[in-house]
Amino acid sequence: MALTSKQNRFLRGLAHKLKPVVMIGNAGVTDNIIQEIDNSLSHHELIKVRVSGMERSDRNDSIAELCKKTNSELVNTVGHIAIFFRAGKPPQIKLPN
Repeated sequence: MALTSKQNRFLRGLAHKLKPVVMIGNAGVTDNIIQEIDNSLSHHELIKVRVSGMERSDRNDSIAELCKKTNSELVNTVGHIAIFFRAGKPPQIKLPN
């Protein structure tokens, strides 16, 4: 599910007040990290993740890998923070059209 620019703006606004729920360090993306992000997305739908201890290109690769493995959408990245969204069943967050 690709997000439209309107939906992306809406989700960025909702994520503004959120704190990172998962922090990724020098170990990078592990199975435990993927499981934790998957559980957090199932519960919250919209989460922030802090990705530290990596170069920019490695960080971007890790974020893309997380999106793929958790079946989520990347809403935005700002520095070391990435915002992920995955609609729940039933959806808690109603996206604009």
